Amino acid sequence: MPATEGPDAAVALMERADVHPGAIAAFVHSYRQLAAGETGLLAEADLEPVTELPRLADLDLDADAARGALARTAVVKLNGGLGTSMGMDRAKSLLPVRDDTTFLDVLARQVLALRAEYGVELPLLLMNSFRTQRDSLAALARYPDLPVDGLPLDFLQNREPKLRADDLQPVSWPVDPDLEWCPPGHGDIYTALVASGALDALLDRGYRHLFVSNSDNLGARPDPRLAAWFAGSGSPFAAEYCRRTAADRKGGHLARRRSDGQLVLRESAQTAPEDADAFADVDRHRYFNTNNLWLDLSALRDTLRDGDGVLDLPIIRNVKTVDPSDPSSPEVVQIETAMGSAIGVFPGASAIEVQRSRFVPVKTTADLLVVRSDAYRLSPDAELALDPSRTAAPLVDLSGPYKLVHDFDERFPAGSPSLVRCERLTVRGDWTFGRDVRVRGVAVVGEDGSSGTVPDGAELGEPAE
Repeated sequence: MPATEGPDAAVALMERADVHPGAIAAFVHSYRQLAAGETGLLAEADLEPVTELPRLADLDLDADAARGALARTAVVKLNGGLGTSMGMDRAKSLLPVRDDTTFLDVLARQVLALRAEYGVELPLLLMNSFRTQRDSLAALARYPDLPVDGLPLDFLQNREPKLRADDLQPVSWPVDPDLEWCPPGHGDIYTALVASGALDALLDRGYRHLFVSNSDNLGARPDPRLAAWFAGSGSPFAAEYCRRTAADRKGGHLARRRSDGQLVLRESAQTAPEDADAFADVDRHRYFNTNNLWLDLSALRDTLRDGDGVLDLPIIRNVKTVDPSDPSSPEVVQIETAMGSAIGVFPGASAIEVQRSRFVPVKTTADLLVVRSDAYRLSPDAELALDPSRTAAPLVDLSGPYKLVHDFDERFPAGSPSLVRCERLTVRGDWTFGRDVRVRGVAVVGEDGSSGTVPDGAELGEPAE
């Protein structure tokens, strides 16, 4: 049903909540797309596959060029997620990776190590939400050398009202008014940089480029080779892409618009049913988005000014219930945008193929088990890398009892089993793992409805050849 009152009620609500005018303008722009029935669909007939990209593996590292590029680069990590799908009520980046070393520790130590190696400032800023800010900044207080004079250590993402699905008006939920609001997706970073003053502060301090990635992607280290490549490219915007495999058929892919040759990112939600097979064809559309981005800050400021503070990003219509934990609560629409879709906004935007090691997202407890295992090594400068004996990470599939972090930790009280020689581990039922368990080759533990304990020192699966 179309909105009966337009965005006026939502705008009034945002103004009373002191939401930045730029964020309100971005919301109104997205709202009008939603009310007009915009789908953001990208038809296969209008796209050309991208068959080749420059490769990070082929870049030569010129130390002087890298140092010069890093000297003008800042780092932003998206840190607004609470990890609610994993049962968390604080920043997911506070999860331990090794012993007491958290995701945030890894990010901070990577930046400090690069500063020491190249003799540059390399500021680190977090884009926090109201719910992640306090705990995250408290965790970073153990690194007194991390802040850079004149720059904030974080800035806040914006918020917008959740809209009733029936008439697109702001939902009312007196039981918990905080649930009436939602973030606008990570495409909000462009507006939030302006609204917070961080964009002007960075430019005033002489920084030219920005590297942006998710805080739960432990492979997204600020790579000096990429910094030098981007600085030399003259591009206003660049994104890192990996080669797709059969496991990546559902993820967004890179393409080129036939009408003007512009690179675009097409997500599954932007694909018509008749184009589903072409979307999933990993030989036709070869590259998926890592959400690791490089921005020219001056170009970003100019583009925002030309658009009256708004980037024309395609919207994502996210339908949920106002209380995610209560399926009987009213259905709402959250209007979101994706930051990677900005590749279609900047003329001259570019992309580069990177190795899979730069994409190590932790979205589930199965991902967490893998990065905590000996299949990965964490170097003294906090670079997370696969064990040299491996060419790919092991595949782990855990059943329902392991979904939430608390339940997961209870079932692995001695930590992750050894997965360095594991190809695939499937756990069905409810099993608690003992100490020094080793998995080799392909292993299946239990079946649906089963339960028990994997004893200390057990060896699972077929021995590796």
